[in-house]
Parts: sequence; C-alpha cells; structure tokens
Amino acid sequence: MGWIKVDAAAAIADGEYQLVTTEDDIELLVANVDGEFHAVENVCSHDGGSLEGGCIEDGEIVCPRHGARFCLRSGEVTAPPAYEDIDVYPVRIVEGVVEVADEPED
Repeated sequence: MGWIKVDAAAAIADGEYQLVTTEDDIELLVANVDGEFHAVENVCSHDGGSLEGGCIEDGEIVCPRHGARFCLRSGEVTAPPAYEDIDVYPVRIVEGVVEVADEPED
C-alpha cells in the first residue's frame, strides 16, 4: 500500500475537505471532522455522482444532489436514497501533513 500526500493538516479546516486522486484515477474526499481526518471514495452509491459540493454534518457527508448521507468514519449509508456503503481509505498525519492510502480499508 502506498500513501498520497494531501495537504498540511492545518490547511484543511474543521468541517472542510479536499479532493485527491489515486494513481488508479479514484477520486477521494479527505475530510476534517473535529480534528480527525477521514477519507472516502468521492462517489454517491445511489447514482454514481460526486459527493463534492456536499456539506459535512455530524460526521457525515451529505450528497449535494439527492441528500443521501454517508458516515465519513465508516462509509456506511445513514440516509437514503443510497443503500450501499462507500469505500473508506486509511488516513495518517506525518510531520503535520495529511496522507491517504491508495487502497481502501478491508
């Protein structure tokens, strides 16, 4: 498993996120939730659209099109119209820089 540098941890404010793309062209949403960083695949399992543009509420990303909600920690669907979970990726902080794994958690 490889690691992708995202940005300085201080550059991603609480309740905000940044996007990063793996070498396999998978776009990830890397979010700061109360000082903890989480990464999920940037795709709504309801319609395959991007979660970018959605807001973070109570540790969840809200799909900007139809309102499906996903837990940023687990990728679990918490509100329809989506019914399938999304992939979660490991995140670490190295010398103040957020890094995300290039493969999802098992």
